[in-house]
Amino acid sequence: MISSVLVANRGEIACRVFRTCRESGIRTVAVHSDADENALHARVADAAVRLPGATPAETYLRGDLIVKAAVAAGADAVHPGYGFLSENADFARAVLDAGLVWIGPPPEAIEAMASKTRAKELMGLAPLREVTEADLPVLVKAAAGGGGRGMRIVRRLEEFDAALEGARAEATSAFGDGEVFVEPYVENGRHVEVQILADTHGTVWALGTRDCSLQRRHQKVIEEAPAPGLSEGLAEELRALAVRAARAVDYVGAGTAEFLVADDKAHFLEMNTRLQVEHPVTEAVFGVDLVAEQIRIAEGHALENDPPRARGHAVEARLYAEDPARDWAPQTGTLHRLAVPDGVRLDTGYTDGDEIGVHYDPMLAKVVAHAPTRAEALRSLAGALERATVHGPTTNRDLLVRSLRHQEFTAARMDTGFYDRHLTTLTEPAPDPYAPLAAALADAHARSRFGGWRNLPSQPQTKRYAMAGEEHEVHYRHTRAGLTADGVRVVHADAGLVVLEADGVRRKFEVSRYGDQVHVNATTLTALPRFPDPTAQHTPGSLLAPMPGTVVRVAEGLEVGAAVEAGQPILWLEAMKMQHHISAPVDGTLTDLPVTLGQQVQVGTLLAVVQQA
Repeated sequence: MISSVLVANRGEIACRVFRTCRESGIRTVAVHSDADENALHARVADAAVRLPGATPAETYLRGDLIVKAAVAAGADAVHPGYGFLSENADFARAVLDAGLVWIGPPPEAIEAMASKTRAKELMGLAPLREVTEADLPVLVKAAAGGGGRGMRIVRRLEEFDAALEGARAEATSAFGDGEVFVEPYVENGRHVEVQILADTHGTVWALGTRDCSLQRRHQKVIEEAPAPGLSEGLAEELRALAVRAARAVDYVGAGTAEFLVADDKAHFLEMNTRLQVEHPVTEAVFGVDLVAEQIRIAEGHALENDPPRARGHAVEARLYAEDPARDWAPQTGTLHRLAVPDGVRLDTGYTDGDEIGVHYDPMLAKVVAHAPTRAEALRSLAGALERATVHGPTTNRDLLVRSLRHQEFTAARMDTGFYDRHLTTLTEPAPDPYAPLAAALADAHARSRFGGWRNLPSQPQTKRYAMAGEEHEVHYRHTRAGLTADGVRVVHADAGLVVLEADGVRRKFEVSRYGDQVHVNATTLTALPRFPDPTAQHTPGSLLAPMPGTVVRVAEGLEVGAAVEAGQPILWLEAMKMQHHISAPVDGTLTDLPVTLGQQVQVGTLLAVVQQA
């Protein structure tokens, strides 16, 4: 029997595995980088071991350090989570060689399936060896790992070399393996997968289908089970192919076969030899704890001959610290408050007051709803997200709510191009027009020296806020009757709650303030100074860092004084395991390049200046 488990991972998945371990009476061990010293997963574990450094290459990709940590902490088993070393056969062998239990598939199965090139060959498929104009569009894809990293779509042949180089660099950074391959890119397909669970006694379960078509940068955003709208024949074919893939490599444990579905045909993508981020929707529909089953299988227990029966529908949304309206730019800072209403599942690696840094994935949490029907599950999840409290950096919360209510999605007509088509409309600002007034009234009450209302009338007061990229000015007045505002009846106002009545409708506004950042229900505002700073300007053509990160590459041979063309990459930033290129906005001359390779930058840092020709 396993008595102590080290999770070779961080954040949400480490916390999720620890939860099952605690329920099973199993002791837990965390590993953490210096950047994660105070992270939730390190705090909730029974023991934690430091991995010196901050970047993944220094820490969570160091299998030798993790094995030493397991031995030092007295763990007798290792769970890899997902990402990092979860599909690394050498790491699995190192765990086994140290006399520890590996809660995962055999190293030989990982080798056969973790490399997407070898997996395709095993399934009778082969990647493209040479790419011509006739092959376009194609997808350049990392052979190891997952999560959308190390992937590039190529639609023009002249972009191929740059895509190849970028994918290799990103794959090396994320997985420690720069191998990439090329395959045809299926336009407007659906991403459908099958959850596999296999024991050491020859039983293989295919736990239904999942649809993961809503993606950004090839990384999933919303997932659901079962995949809606599939014919029974296609669903059965997908399950059979997944079982075939598992049996072909004598698979053991949890794994996922992934497919693109188009024109009622299945195109095999890969088999992930690990637990998936989206596993909770399968758990909800089938009533199983997949982590508990992984542990039982690692202990040698057998599965029942038949899997449990599916019930209802489940939908999961990934809450990211990112700004979808600004090319999905990741965000950092303090997560002041995160809470969701009762009735949905919240899996997270953060708690109130935690810092969101630059080194790792920007996912804050997964929110999951389960209901008898798909329509009920979508409504439940959208409502829960809309009412959730998310105070801190910008997130994709509004995008998730709108996506779940979008007609194309509710009708199950979505595909992997959903956000390419709809991102602009899904990210159009829709701020609450009363939010600035509510913020001003709450602030006025909080700053009142008398703790209530003034006894004498006063002059109108003015407050300015930035909301959805625009400035808003509001006016209010202290009177004997309390705070008043033109056209709106102030029913109640204190530092945390404002109640307004307009046109006969009474509405409540919960207000929280953290420095200059103000949250009014689901609207975020920034309090502005009464008089703008006239010195807060930048030279025309300035390129500012859209996110905090590290300068990992500068265009070869590019120097100040060089002529550049619109769209020409100037430098690359790496933030939260993704690389983002900064390009010239216009044809012109590079007049300043103040950053250097390896430099850490914050949001708004001047990266370069391009003077228009």
